[in-house]
Amino acid sequence: MKRGLPEKRPITNVGKVIAVSSAKGGVGKSTVAVNLALAAARQGITTGILDTDIYGPSIPTLLNLEGMEPDLDPNNRLLPLTAYGVKAMSIGFLIPQDSPVAWRGLMVQKAMNQLLFEVSWPKLDLLILDMPPGTGDVQLTITQSIELAGAVIVSTPQDLALRDAVRGVDLFKKVGVSILGMVQNMSTFTCTNCGHHHDIFGLDGVRKKCDQLGIKLLGDIPLHARICHDADAGKPTVVADPDGPQAQAFHELIKAVGKTVGLP
Repeated sequence: MKRGLPEKRPITNVGKVIAVSSAKGGVGKSTVAVNLALAAARQGITTGILDTDIYGPSIPTLLNLEGMEPDLDPNNRLLPLTAYGVKAMSIGFLIPQDSPVAWRGLMVQKAMNQLLFEVSWPKLDLLILDMPPGTGDVQLTITQSIELAGAVIVSTPQDLALRDAVRGVDLFKKVGVSILGMVQNMSTFTCTNCGHHHDIFGLDGVRKKCDQLGIKLLGDIPLHARICHDADAGKPTVVADPDGPQAQAFHELIKAVGKTVGLP
């Protein structure tokens, strides 16, 4: 223990752990995290994803795992579920689908510790954490409990989203977690009829912010109805349309992340 903080512990069988964060809801962070994990798996990287959003878990929906419950191993640890070659764990597997999680801080912290240290992961090269919005209890519990290889910050080009993204960057810096870079999500929309480009949420907001902060722009994910449709259907774009340009954007993104943290 140092200054009252818990000692950081490894997650058994897990190599690199990367947090995907936005510090703001509604910017497509969970969709990016899931497609990033699926792209990694398709590049030969054994990958898992951990949904750390206690109040609003998205992974069960995104991976078409709603209504499924994990089994326990002989040591009473949770066995992750599998979808499309990716191992997954979420509080959403442990509570009824439409039930609100009306928990105070200590209960959230206890649940988070269970998800971090009482899951029987197989040997993984990479574990992606789908972080909740904000910069509060869950973020602090995670950053103080485990060693993170780094954080990926997702934002739209809109100034309002970028303000919260910058707060997220600052939090990770304060707790000593490396910022691997930012992802500009929902950027340019290309009309399927006329081919004209529309910058609905602004032009290059994340790129400019990266320049200001001196951090790397990891990738640019276009605004496309297919990504939203695939996510809602529980078959993310990397799986539903693996050769399409949207899937390729996620493959380029995981390559950029892999180079930064030394993935196999």
